[in-house]
Amino acid sequence: MQISTILIKANNRIINWCLPVLIIYVLRVYYSTHNIHYVYCGGQKSTSCPRRGDSVGIDRYVKYRPFWGAILSGSITWNDAPQPWQLGFQDGASPSIEGIVELHDQIMLYLIIVLIGVGWMLTSTVSNYNSDSNKIIYKYTNHGTLIELIWTITPALVLIAIAFPSFKLLYLLDEVIDPAITVKAIGNQWYWNYEYSDYIGGSGESIEFTSYMIPTEDLEIGQLRLLEVDNRVILPVDTHVRFIVTANDVIHSFALPALGVKIDGIPGRLNQTSVLINREGTFYGQCSEICGVWHGFMPIVVEAVSLPKYYAFIESQLSI
Repeated sequence: MQISTILIKANNRIINWCLPVLIIYVLRVYYSTHNIHYVYCGGQKSTSCPRRGDSVGIDRYVKYRPFWGAILSGSITWNDAPQPWQLGFQDGASPSIEGIVELHDQIMLYLIIVLIGVGWMLTSTVSNYNSDSNKIIYKYTNHGTLIELIWTITPALVLIAIAFPSFKLLYLLDEVIDPAITVKAIGNQWYWNYEYSDYIGGSGESIEFTSYMIPTEDLEIGQLRLLEVDNRVILPVDTHVRFIVTANDVIHSFALPALGVKIDGIPGRLNQTSVLINREGTFYGQCSEICGVWHGFMPIVVEAVSLPKYYAFIESQLSI
């Protein structure tokens, strides 16, 4: 009888600890692998291009893995554009988003530990101290000094462990140190104006252009609906870039998830942030502040290229 009781208790403990972790992981991988974004490579509908960064169709692709294969490997490759019902982050392309994802993972670790611990205690209490399994009721045992100290001090320690890295990241994201390029983004209803104020043409004016969303009926094969624009922002990789953001009419928000950029554009005020793009690619974003009836139709597209291609872009703009 004692051996069977010990085995039952051990089995209950294993289930209480392991089952929530397994369920969370399986659900995460299931929803990740079922958000496949089809792209066009050579005119054929596919889930992958011949190689990463191929210029056919779109610059990035989603590498599809079967459900159980993804569970065993634990790796999913995302597109640099938002996915329907996406739960995870886009592929990071700057130190800013890498720091944000790292902080998110640290906080998720604390969250899972707290969730499992609280769930285990509640389950154990209900199963071991109900009226069926425990006939003795201790009506005078209603306080426990030790456990009350533990559940008071432990959350404070967890908050301190979260606070230090979050403050560090916050101040690092706020620093703009010696940028090599400055791009001014001006929000309008419902399009963006961009200015490269570091370059002056022969007429004495800086490089300026507007960026409108391409209507659905004008899209080419491989372009993304509601995300593609007629004029992209071209930036070089491995270069410190400063974005100065403002607005002409109402409050807008300049957001690029893959680069870890999200900053409000407020009329009459200049806000700034910096980014260092560490790989080539095309990165999609949208206005993230409700700015009117066509708020969802003013996307942002940043194309990161090598320095020679960036120089060619600047020369072509100055010659206009």
